[in-house]
This record gives sequence, C-alpha cells and structure tokens, in this order.
Amino acid sequence: MISVTLVGSGNVAHHLAKAMDDTSNIAFSNWVVRDTSKVLHETTAPIVTDFKKIPSTDIVILAISDDAISTYSSQIETLKALVVHTSGSVNLSDLDKKHRRGVFYPLQTFSKKRVLDFSKVPICIEALTKQDLQLLKSLSDALGCKSVVISSDQRSALHIAAVFVNNFTNQLYRIAHEISDGSRLDFAILKPLILETALKVQDLSPYQAQTGPALRNDKKTLKRHLKQLDNENHKLIYELLTKSIQQTHGR
Repeated sequence: MISVTLVGSGNVAHHLAKAMDDTSNIAFSNWVVRDTSKVLHETTAPIVTDFKKIPSTDIVILAISDDAISTYSSQIETLKALVVHTSGSVNLSDLDKKHRRGVFYPLQTFSKKRVLDFSKVPICIEALTKQDLQLLKSLSDALGCKSVVISSDQRSALHIAAVFVNNFTNQLYRIAHEISDGSRLDFAILKPLILETALKVQDLSPYQAQTGPALRNDKKTLKRHLKQLDNENHKLIYELLTKSIQQTHGR
C-alpha cells in the first residue's frame, strides 16, 4: 500500500484528500495545512501544521500555489519520499534537487463545494526515474484514475489548452449571463445549449462541431449583434472570436 502525505488546503488538495479518504488502497499518512479551519470535511489522516518536518511516507504531494512550490520544496528537510507537485504550469525542475522529484497533475477544474467523481479525472505524471514513474502510476491506479505520462513542456501546452476550454469558456458564460440578465431572461434557458455544445465535442472535432453566424458569414446578423452590444469589451471579444472562426473556416 502506498503511503501519502498531502500538503495544502486549496481546491485541489481538498478533492485529493477526499479521494484518498474514500479508497482503502492508499495510506493517507498526514495532511499538512497552515490553517486547520480550511479543512472542510472529516478526514482519516492526522492533520499537521509543521510544514518543514514531513513524517516518513512514500509520496509527498505539494498541492499548493505555483509560486510557493520552489520555495517550499527547498524548505522541506531531506526525505526518502518522492516529492511531487500538482501544477499544470510549473516545471519538474522547479522542485528542489535534493529530493526525488515528480509531477502529479490532475487535469480538471476543482471547487471545494462541488462534488466530483475523482476516478474520472485524468492524471498527468512525470518523474526522473522509471521506478518513480511507476510509483505515480500505482497511485493513479489506487485512486481509480487514468494516468498519462507527459513531459513538462507538454504539460505546459496542455495547461494553456485547458485555460481556453475551461477558464475562458467560463468567462464567456459569465458574459452571456450578464447579457441575459440585462434583458430580464433566465440564464437557465441557455443551459441545454451549453450542455449539448460540450457533448458534441465528445463525438465530433471542434472544427466539425462549429455552427453560427460567423461560420455562415451572416453579415447582417453579425452587424446586428455588434450594434446590440453596449459593453465595449463584449464587442471586442465578439469581433475577435468572429474573426478567429472565419479564419479557421476560410470565410
């Protein structure tokens, strides 16, 4: 059985902790947090507040902010454990070289108040040795997750792609919410469309799934939409995305 110490109390740490609590295949040795009030659910692991003295364990997972990874990993006393971070954009080499190093990046959007089936989250793994890579694969297996071996450069590109499909898309939802509210419409009427758009790319490529006035080069509709938009930022986004769609599809 793999023993794991988790460091951090943010969204990723919260869901990792719950996933480890819910499986009998992992010994959740310790959960290291600065502020115990941020632990929002009961856990099987002892909660520790000393960030520098990590007890003996197989893997230490640093589920902390990107900016803190390098500094914190250098402050941990020398361990036999494999020390990994969960970031999509931080290089493997940013971990202190005195440790066995790796990456355990769950590719998903996490919010503490959302219930999530962690077994459906793909885990991107990276390590310096075959043995450590196998250890991370075994940890993924114990969580019921699919693991994918990728390099730091590939993970960085994947993180950018993830920002487009998640963070930027969510911002577009927020703009749509503002527009619907401005016309006294319930945003919920758009939810079936949001769902179908997401479902379509499970079967079609995004290129094949594209529809709408920009694709059709419906100039009258495009002009009318721009005239209706009062917010200048919304106009800029509309024009930029219209141009991108038309360039993609040769309009």
